[in-house]
This record gives sequence, C-alpha cells and structure tokens, in this order.
Amino acid sequence: MVDGLLKVEGGRPLNGEITVRGAKNLVPKAMVAALLGTTPSVLRNVPLIRDVDVVSGLLSLHGVCIDYDQDEGILQLDPSRVETAHMADIDAHAGSSRIPILFCGPLLHRLGEAFIPDLGGCRIGDRPIDYHLEILRTFGATIDKLEGGIRMSAPEGLHGTVIELPFPSVGATEQTLLTAVRAEGLTELRGAAVEPEILDLVDVLQKMGAIISVDTDRTIHVEGVDELAGYNHRALPDRIETGSWAAAALATRGDVFVRGAHQGDMTTFLNFFRKVGGAFDVTDDGIRFYHPGGDLHSIVVETNVHPGFMTDWQQPLVVALTQAGGLSIVHETVYENRFGFTKALRKMGATIQVYRECLGGSACRFGQRNFYHSAVVSGPTPLRGADIVVPDLRGGFSHLIAALAAEGTSHVEGINLIDRGYEHFMSKLKALDAAVTRLV
Repeated sequence: MVDGLLKVEGGRPLNGEITVRGAKNLVPKAMVAALLGTTPSVLRNVPLIRDVDVVSGLLSLHGVCIDYDQDEGILQLDPSRVETAHMADIDAHAGSSRIPILFCGPLLHRLGEAFIPDLGGCRIGDRPIDYHLEILRTFGATIDKLEGGIRMSAPEGLHGTVIELPFPSVGATEQTLLTAVRAEGLTELRGAAVEPEILDLVDVLQKMGAIISVDTDRTIHVEGVDELAGYNHRALPDRIETGSWAAAALATRGDVFVRGAHQGDMTTFLNFFRKVGGAFDVTDDGIRFYHPGGDLHSIVVETNVHPGFMTDWQQPLVVALTQAGGLSIVHETVYENRFGFTKALRKMGATIQVYRECLGGSACRFGQRNFYHSAVVSGPTPLRGADIVVPDLRGGFSHLIAALAAEGTSHVEGINLIDRGYEHFMSKLKALDAAVTRLV
C-alpha cells in the first residue's frame, strides 16, 4: 500500500511565510528528561510531529500524565506516578524509533529497573545499541538480554564515571547526560557532542537542579544530585527545518520568510548559503531566505559535527547545488551512507557522481572503509518531473524540494515519513503557493 502519495506541479518559485517551532532533535529528549523530575514539567514551542506522538505514548505507558495543547505548542508532563511498562507495549508503540534506549537511565534512577524491546537488527543495527548499553554498564547498570528484549537493573545504584567517546556522538552524549545527572558522584564525558540541541538539553537539566559544566575542549562534567524537580522550558527552534526551507527557496528561485528561525544556530549554514549565491535578511522574528537573481555558484562543503556544517543540511543543499554553475564537491564525514537520495535526483536530470574517496578536505574515518561518502555535483542542470520514492526523513524532504524545482509533474511516494520531522509541511507548502496535491 502506498504510504502517502503527493502530486507536485514543479517549476514555480516558493514565496511566502512559514513558521518553525521547537527542534525535533531536542524536544523528544527534553520529554524523556521529565522522567527524572519529582514534580511536573512544562515544555513550550513543541511541534506537532510524529516523534512527539511516539514519545508521548511511551511516556504514557510508563505512567506519565501528558497534556498537549497542540495549537499553543505547550506540553505538560507529570511524572509523579512512573511505573514499569511491558516490553511488548513499548515495542508496538515505538516502531522504528530509537527513543526507548534513552529512557533507561531515567528509569533506572526512578524505578531501579528498565525494560526495552530488542532494538537491534535492521531498525537500528547492533553497534548503536551496544554502545548505549556499554555506557549504562559503565555507570553500574546490570544488563540481561532476554528473549525479545533487554532487562536492566541497578542493585547498587548508578555511580559517576569517566567516559571517552571515539566520535562526538549526539546519542551517546544524550545517554550520558540523562544518566549522569542523578548518578552518585562525578561524571566526566570526554569528546562530547556540543550541538545547540545538546546545550539546550543541558539547560533543561540545569533548570531541574542538575550541576553540569561544558568545557571548550568537548569535555562535560556532571556532579550527580539526589533529586531533580520539573522544568519550564521553551525549546530552541529547529535549525534543520529552517535550512530545508532555505534550500527550497534557493532551488526554486523563491523568497521565503522563516518565522522563528534563529541566526545564532544557523551561522555555518548562512555562510555557505551566501557563498552559493543565496541572500538572507535577519530580523528579530526570523530569517528571510531568497534567490536574489543571477547565477548560483559552485562550492566545496564538508559536513562535520557542530560547529561544522550539519549533515542534515547537506541533502537539501545538494538539490540547490544542481542549479549552481560548475563543479560542487560535498564530503560527508558524519554518516557513511548518506548519498543514496541522489539516485532520484539523477533520474530527474541532475549530474551527480559519488565516490568512496575523501574529496574536498582532509581524510575522514570513512575513507578506508569502502563507503560512498563524497559527491561531485555538476551544474546547472534543469530538473524534470519524475515518480520518486522517499527513502528517509531528510532525503525525502530533499526529493520534495527537487520536485518543486523541476519542470513538469512529479509523484512523490512515502511522504508520511516527512511527518516525523516537519510540522504541518503540507499546509506550509500551500502557504508558499506550491502546486501540491495529496493523493493518498
């Protein structure tokens, strides 16, 4: 059965105004943090996206009372009656989400035990789950792998430790923070991720009573406390969604005001946007992104952890680069297989070649591992409408941008995936005068 089918009449500039709310990469984690409090929490600027629904359901399974005002974007979470949930219920509700693994530290503190379904296999892969489990073991958790799931306990409580990450992993940093804040003693995390969403999570935890310091060398120190209270917090705006709409404006030769966008979190993106030939105006209320006319320019860009160029900005920007003159080089250093989405772009007329070698910068950890992690984009090339299938969240939105920029009609299948991270994206497309029709 078709999982969401969109008809797009392309070749029209996007013009108008849309609003971005809280970051998808922060809001679900802040919701999990509410488990650590002994009093209710209030989270504001919450977007209506699938991941919020998933985490709300998982929290409800664990006894958290949730009240969500969707219009105002205000979420109230009362964790006073936290309880153990059944693995089967968690598995059925979580689907392909990775969120359940982040529940473990808070539940070990609140209940002394945690159960999660088997998150291995094709949905996550063995390495990520094993890495999270090793972090929890380091804090003192006992882990038993059962049929269909994993049971964790902390008979002697959780204790501060020293963790050194081989790569600044966002998920591993979140796991450590959510576990360390109530662990006995001091925790030192070396090689931590310091993305804006991580620092916003630190702000949330500090409001709850945590003692956390972030050093300039990616070292985070956490002094465990006995008890945390609830928080009242406004989530930072979604910089990924902002960059996606900016790239859409550029690729379609449009003019889009993104209300709620914040310059400070977009500095690196804005520099590259300007280098390509895009223009922007920053106000207190948001950022206007537009194509100023003339030709776009080829660039060399290398993704990296913050403060580098974010990997989630790469895919939408590549669509705009198909309209830039000359050869653009894109070197992906964060995810090993992130150029699969370019197959559909080639089908639409783009000239993109992918390579195993590290191009456009220094060698990275994927250079000797046979991954296609570099791309050369030749342009400008006119895009034409085609029938395409959404591969994932960010690649799917990039396909949507390509369909909007292409001449003729495109059918984009699997757009339900886009609901996971882009609030009201259909109504936003309509607000920007896009010719789109949802068929299924």
